[in-house]
Amino acid sequence: MRTMQEWSQGYEKVLTVGKVKSMAIDKNRIPKHVAIIMDGNGRWAKQHGRERLYGHLNGVESVRAVLETAVEIGVKWLTLYTFSTENWKRPKSEVDGLMNLLMENLVKELPTFHKNKVRLMAIGDRDRLPGRAQELLRNCEQETASHDRTTLVLALSYSSRWEITEMTRRVAQLAKEGELAVEEITAETVGNNLATAGMPDPDLLIRTSGEYRLSNFLMWQLSYAEMIFTETLWPDFRRDEFLRCIEEYQGRERRFGKTSEQIVGF
Repeated sequence: MRTMQEWSQGYEKVLTVGKVKSMAIDKNRIPKHVAIIMDGNGRWAKQHGRERLYGHLNGVESVRAVLETAVEIGVKWLTLYTFSTENWKRPKSEVDGLMNLLMENLVKELPTFHKNKVRLMAIGDRDRLPGRAQELLRNCEQETASHDRTTLVLALSYSSRWEITEMTRRVAQLAKEGELAVEEITAETVGNNLATAGMPDPDLLIRTSGEYRLSNFLMWQLSYAEMIFTETLWPDFRRDEFLRCIEEYQGRERRFGKTSEQIVGF
């Protein structure tokens, strides 16, 4: 990943990407928060005549490429659907391989996080993760807590149904203890008790591999997100594909329930 100085030198209002002359990214309209459902590792591995874990291993390279690009263009939050609560149902060998891959890369990528001022956070049911993975996550979060360039959020052992259930329990407990009246419960109350409390809602959701569903991911937070679905399998999703998604996002009009005339100030 490039340093801040290298990134800033020669960076103008419009970023033209590589040899793709038509791909122009306006730095003033970069989404603050991008969420990605990284799908297609298993199919990619099958296409290459290998086991599923081979796809996950190559998918790590896509994570690096996308994070590097996000840092470069100024995305402040990047949330990756890394491992869902439903993924625990997969064969033990695959789950074990994924946990080992997670732990290996938490150690491996920490120096790069420091170099590029990337903060790491995780959301999800951590208690289900291996003890060593929990320890490494805590360490990485603590080590990078002061970084403020881009925050990488890993959704691990996560699902919206789990998150909303946990939120309901917390709010119910507050009401039971008399700290919150039922009529005082608002959308803000809900947001403040979700796993993503304190984070901005995603502006853009990207899902790879040609699937068109949310798969239990950030269902509350994605209410007003722009959504882009690409046929590209995750291990093939790299810098240019990510920038094409950013370009498409910038071509959309975000009204949040208003009219076009209200948005442009007519």
